[in-house]
Amino acid sequence: MMPMASLSTVRVAAWQRLSDYVALTKPRLLTMVLAVTAVGFYMGTVGGAAWGRMAHLLVGIALAAGGSLALNQYLERETDALMPRTQSRPLPDGRLQPLPALCFGLALTMAGLGYLAVVVGPLPALVTALTTATYLCWYTPLKLKTPLCSLVGAIPGALPPVAGWVAARGSLGRGALVLFAILFLWQLPHALAIAWLYRDEFARAGVRLLPVVHPDGHSTGRQVVTNCLALLAVGSLPTLMGLSGRLYFVVAFLLGLMFLGCGVHLAWTRTTAAARRLLFASLLYLPLVYLVMALDKVGP
Repeated sequence: MMPMASLSTVRVAAWQRLSDYVALTKPRLLTMVLAVTAVGFYMGTVGGAAWGRMAHLLVGIALAAGGSLALNQYLERETDALMPRTQSRPLPDGRLQPLPALCFGLALTMAGLGYLAVVVGPLPALVTALTTATYLCWYTPLKLKTPLCSLVGAIPGALPPVAGWVAARGSLGRGALVLFAILFLWQLPHALAIAWLYRDEFARAGVRLLPVVHPDGHSTGRQVVTNCLALLAVGSLPTLMGLSGRLYFVVAFLLGLMFLGCGVHLAWTRTTAAARRLLFASLLYLPLVYLVMALDKVGP
């Protein structure tokens, strides 16, 4: 019989290994993916929400997105090892070996896509497969080549609510495109704020983000302000299209002005404090806009 001390050590090691595999799925980012997918499903629902179908959708998305995020960490393990903010992740830290992590990511991704195709439908599975493909095969390798990677990366990042919409409606529509556009435009200022805050680390790792390639910050500021202005306009479309009511319009407009103001401040001052303020504004904007959009839903 194993001594109690040894048994305790084994349990701790097993728990640590489980925690490391969970960390591969980036739980905080995965939670956001699931949240915007649920909003997309709810906004696309006609009549009463099919909560069972939504639950199946979220299971499939959780598996596929979690697997994709794990595969991203596998692909970026050498780059992550060069940056203090990512050195403690399971792969660069050596707590997990690359091959098991690769198998784990592939298994989750394929299980999620298969679950969506069989249980929810082929169209949500197709949108999710497109998300995975663009994220891993297009965005991830471009990070070491061109600042356009942020623009490309916003595409898979904006597709989860589209998967939710098509799971509810069975087809694409203007509403799905608007949900995509809001999330697409939001991501660029959000990502550039992070890139500005950690530009020295990204530079040492060879990641070609805009603040690294153009360190004076002028192009970063222009990109941020341009997207915040576009988001201010696009954010009003759910009300103009009859998806949400006046409360949403007011909240989205005020939050959009706040977001724009923070973007202009970064473009003008190009300071770390301004980038941190923009990042905080982005983290405030998205959940509030999506929440109020769902709460103020109108139409069939």
